[in-house]
Amino acid sequence: MNRIKNESIRRFAAILLLASAMASRAHAQQPAPPQQAPQPTSPAAPESSVNPPDQSQLENYHLPRTPEDFSTLTLDKSELKTFPPIPLSHATHDKFTFERVRVQWRELDPFELYILKPVGVEKPPVIVYLYGYPAGIDAFNNESWAERATSGGYAAVGFVGALTKDRFQSRPMKQTFLSELPESLGTTVHDVQMVLNYLQTRGDLDMSNVGLLGNGSGATVAILAAAADSRIKAVDALEPWGDWPNWVAKTINLAKGEREPMLTPEFLAKLAPLDPVKWLPKLTTQKVFLQFVDTEDALNQKAKADMEAAAPKNVDVYHYPSKVQHMAAVVGGRRFEWLKGQLQPLGQVSTSSQAQK
Repeated sequence: MNRIKNESIRRFAAILLLASAMASRAHAQQPAPPQQAPQPTSPAAPESSVNPPDQSQLENYHLPRTPEDFSTLTLDKSELKTFPPIPLSHATHDKFTFERVRVQWRELDPFELYILKPVGVEKPPVIVYLYGYPAGIDAFNNESWAERATSGGYAAVGFVGALTKDRFQSRPMKQTFLSELPESLGTTVHDVQMVLNYLQTRGDLDMSNVGLLGNGSGATVAILAAAADSRIKAVDALEPWGDWPNWVAKTINLAKGEREPMLTPEFLAKLAPLDPVKWLPKLTTQKVFLQFVDTEDALNQKAKADMEAAAPKNVDVYHYPSKVQHMAAVVGGRRFEWLKGQLQPLGQVSTSSQAQK
């Protein structure tokens, strides 16, 4: 009996030894993890003059929940109150300065505001860039983009819209920018006005010359914000979303599972007050450039046609036959030329949208 017991112990020990050797060999044969490629230098990298805020500053302000009416474009029915902005970084380059500020006026929704100014220009005109869902902050951290956006003496201001990227935290995963589209658009329209309020307090920008440049949902926000805020003098809107019943039914931006809940009468009723078709006819005093790429979202032509039909006579409308032709027209910063032309402080305004083509 003892011999059998000892033999079992020896076999068990041998099995453990073999398993340990095999594990060590497998670990040794595993390829080394790939090294991360070096990240491109952001505009904030050189000569940063702002010390990183301590953790207590970065903690989210516990704002009391304040009423906010997403169906009303103006802030008249919303009681947002901003906390003092927190400077995060500042840098000076040869041609522009870079500033990143944390702002907040809602509970659990702080976000970063990027402010880039041309060097040597006192109180430059302001262009707010709204790249729309699902775009993040990549453009604002790109030095080449920053040089193009600020060239000619213009300040560039950017932020990420509601329920997008970092602004999606603290929300249930079943909610998205699209599933909560009335809130996403209404919140971001209010954000534009709150951002302009903050910029006005700084005293280093020409707030009598403000323009908005938007793509997709950002173009929709730009149109709605211009209808709400008279400080906005010009809008460049590329492929705006709108004419909601037709857009929801046909757009390529929605998957089947997302589309069906948005086609209900209840959901469309919430979107109705935020329709560019309703607000475009009221933009009679602003300069507006409405652009469409005919091959983009090709099944959505009815919604595009209805938005174009709603535009008053002072709105410039241009169609690019394809994405290739659009890219050729805007390469090298030419996308910015039309809007910059409308905001020239000396009255040298370009009246033709051909300036960027």
